[in-house]
Amino acid sequence: MQKKDKEKVFGGEWSQEQLREFLTVEHTDGSEPDYAAAIRAYRHMVPATFGQYLELFKSEGHNLNAKSVSGETILATISQHTKGEEYAELLKAAGAE
Repeated sequence: MQKKDKEKVFGGEWSQEQLREFLTVEHTDGSEPDYAAAIRAYRHMVPATFGQYLELFKSEGHNLNAKSVSGETILATISQHTKGEEYAELLKAAGAE
């Protein structure tokens, strides 16, 4: 049986509690925890929900410019994806560089 590459993207209304569940990640590949958390959220959320998540992420003191193990920022990683443009704009609007 093959493993899924990407989990289902969830739309609709998310509660603060649901968004909060994506603020931390227990295991990473050596990337900064905030990088791993934001990438995980990006993979699971539609743009509108990701925008709400970023507001919470930032207000809770998380780093919008956290880096992967290879030194890429959240914005740099998402900007490389074909369908990442709207997410990248949300990151920029939130203050990511």
